[in-house]
Amino acid sequence: MSVKRYILLACMAFGLVKSYAQQTVQFSQYIFNGLAVNPAYAGYKQDWTLNLSSRLQWTGIDGAPKTSTVSADGLTNNSNIGLGAIATSDRLGPQNTSSLYFNYAYRLKLDENDTRRLSFGLATGLVQYSLDGSKFNATDVGDGVVPSGNESKLTPDFRIGIYYYTPNYYFGASVLNVLSGTAGFVDNPAVIRETRHAYLTAGVLFELSDNIDLKPSVMFKEDFKSPTNLDLNAFVLVNKTIWLGASYRTGVTIWNKTNLQNGLDKSDAIAAIFELKVNDVFRFGYSYDFTTSQLSGYQSGTHELSLSLTFKSKKPRILSPRYF
Repeated sequence: MSVKRYILLACMAFGLVKSYAQQTVQFSQYIFNGLAVNPAYAGYKQDWTLNLSSRLQWTGIDGAPKTSTVSADGLTNNSNIGLGAIATSDRLGPQNTSSLYFNYAYRLKLDENDTRRLSFGLATGLVQYSLDGSKFNATDVGDGVVPSGNESKLTPDFRIGIYYYTPNYYFGASVLNVLSGTAGFVDNPAVIRETRHAYLTAGVLFELSDNIDLKPSVMFKEDFKSPTNLDLNAFVLVNKTIWLGASYRTGVTIWNKTNLQNGLDKSDAIAAIFELKVNDVFRFGYSYDFTTSQLSGYQSGTHELSLSLTFKSKKPRILSPRYF
């Protein structure tokens, strides 16, 4: 892979901004696992839950992003405290970012029936940035731009968030990559910059009939440098078992950002998303992203798989359905 090709792919992945910035990982099924974007989500589902997901983005393009995540969260014996952990590996060509965060959430009870809670979350962890110079063309190595071997740097980080929910709606706000900075490899311009990201999420559940529920939701993602990302989602829940839905992801202009290229294509993707509740333990999800950006003619779409395992608590506890 040449340096020019890698930079072009990176810019496409990170929003075609003039300053090369490392973005947070992209998932379509965060809707089923809010821990990916908000540490205050830890313990929301009450029972301990293990989530595994894998995303192959822009299949058909050499060096395209590949992301895998493993997470677990649940309640302690004190139902006011949620704990969790999330590990992520995100590869883009010769670059790999691995992270591990431990999450703590204090869940403030707001009514006697325990149907409303306000959760405050904190996650602390480590992020390792790696750059494999051997994956560049031989003519690129030694030119002062890329390392000749595999170099990496480990940095600390933390995340913060709040999450409010009722049986019928929720609202969340979080900040990831709070300790934004720069990880440099050798003494050259090849650097990876962490970028602080702010998230706003909200959703509502409408009961259309005994067997049909509708859940629209929205997410804003802002790094204050590239276009503001907007996700518009709509799902139908059939028989409390099957989720069928779609998501539209695009960039929006909230205020003028002078570092952006004029005429930037803001449209990103349309995702078709499916999740099946096999039983009280297993859930399986699949999504396919139809790329709507300038990359649409150069790749074969994005595939994402997820598996969720729920471990029922032996301690007697009044559980209410969790749809968010």
